[in-house]
Parts: sequence; C-alpha cells; structure tokens
Amino acid sequence: MNVIPRSRGRMPCGKHSILSISEKSGTLFSCGFGFFVFSKSTAKNFPFEIRKLKASIRKRRKKMNNLVKSIAENAAFVLEFLGIIVLMFLVALALEKVAQKKRGKKEPIFTTRKMAMIGMFSAIAMILHLIDFPVPFAPGFYKLDFSELPILVGTFAFGPAAGVMMEFIKILLKLCVKGTSTAFVGDLANFVIGCSFILPASAIYAFGKTKKSAVIGCVVGTLIMTIFGTAFNAIYLLPAFSKLYGMPLDAILEMGTAVNPLAKEGSIVSFVAACVAPMNLIKGAIASIVTMLIYKPLSPIIKTGHRI
Repeated sequence: MNVIPRSRGRMPCGKHSILSISEKSGTLFSCGFGFFVFSKSTAKNFPFEIRKLKASIRKRRKKMNNLVKSIAENAAFVLEFLGIIVLMFLVALALEKVAQKKRGKKEPIFTTRKMAMIGMFSAIAMILHLIDFPVPFAPGFYKLDFSELPILVGTFAFGPAAGVMMEFIKILLKLCVKGTSTAFVGDLANFVIGCSFILPASAIYAFGKTKKSAVIGCVVGTLIMTIFGTAFNAIYLLPAFSKLYGMPLDAILEMGTAVNPLAKEGSIVSFVAACVAPMNLIKGAIASIVTMLIYKPLSPIIKTGHRI
C-alpha cells in the first residue's frame, strides 16, 4: 500500500519520534515536533539531506562503539587510570582544606556556581585540547596543546579540587567527541601531567592569594610538570605504550632519534630529556604567562555571585 501524497505536511506526534525510511511506500520523516509523510516520488528530492543525517548518526555510533571496545580491551589500564584520578582528587581536596584552615576561611568546596563554571572551563579546555599540533623536536605522537590555560585560570578562582575536576571532565569530553588513538595512554598522560602543573600552582596560590604567590605557584608548577612529566614518560608511559601496542621500546626511541639529534639511540633518558621536557616547559611557561596577564581582569567576572 502506497502512502497517499496528500498526507504531506505536519502532523502531531509524540515527543520521542524516530526516523525511518521505506523503499516501497515512501519516506517518513519525524521529529520532536511532528512528522512529514512524503510519497516515493517526492522523497527522491531529498536524498542528500537524509543520507547526510544517517551518515552522521552512523559516525557517532561508530565512535561510541570504538570507545567502548577500547575500554573493554584495555580494562586493566582503564582501572589504573580511574585510580589515579581518584588519588589526584583526594590530594587536591586535602590541599584545599589545609589552605582554607590556614587562611581561617571555611567555604564549601563545590557550590552550584562553581559546578557551572567548572563545566564551562572544562568545555573550553576540551576545545583547546582538540586543537593540538606536533612539535619539530619530538615524534609525531607527541602533541602540544594549551588546554591547561583555562584550567589554570579556573583553578586559581575555585581551588585545587575544582582544577582536578576540570582536568577529568576535559579528558572525558575529549573521549566522547574524538575517542582515543593511543589506547588511553596519551589521555592518562595529559591528565596526570596536567594535574602535576595545576595542583602545586593552585595550592601555593590558595595559601597566599597574592600576586607574588601566583607567580611563585606558576613557576613551581611549570618546573614540577617538566620534571614529573619527563620522569613519568620514562618510567611508566613509554613502557605502557610499548606494551599496549606491541611495539618494541627501541622502535619508539628510534622515532625520537630520527627527529631530534639530542636523543641518543637506545637511551630512554636522553629521549625524554630532549623530546618531552622542552614540550612541558613550553606548555607550562605559556599557560603561566597568559594566566598572569588575564586572571586579574577576569577574576571579578568569574567570581560574580561566588562567596569568598
């Protein structure tokens, strides 16, 4: 039975409508506000839009399926990742409570406004995280991004615990949008090394809340991120990357030697010193300088309605 062409137009339907296509009888296009019924001949005028919509749905489903598959294949590593997230959050919470006690000011760790601002800064950080680019002195799988900039600003405003939350939400959003291309190794690296930067910087600032403490915090945070990030890559991340991908560690080190003459062949220490340390130093320095320039003018806007 063919669909009658006169039935074209908007008709009422339930909230939860679906899109379905019938090759024989015609096309039913429905949305949350109503549906349109077209005859087969009329539907032929709209193939591009329908195909585009279906392709978009298939693409999103494929991304989510790949993400679920990656989690299942690397379950042990994902559990380690989650354990590190919890540990970082507990450390941040303890630092914030000690800083509040020293200043003699007790305030809630999370408020409605804080949560809203955490979401906003996390979204900005995720966008900056997606806009990454390779550096000439490191292999192509190392990418530089400036996602720590909005997180550092938000952490100065709302404390270390908020900073760890922003780092976690940033990675979670990135995984939902783009998935993982490094079996979660790169995502863990970004989270942990980011926390090694924002935690000391925000903790030092939280104890003093002065421009001097902010400068000291940024310098200390950059140095800790550089040293910790370098050691973390050598001791944990590169071996984990090698194991998960079934790639010999020497092959990864050769990739560094090929682009950076300072990375000696077969030496993981010279690899991380020549390729990883400069990248973390550049990242921390730029995020710190920009934060120092923009935080004071933005602070009243960020904290409007926030109890200090």
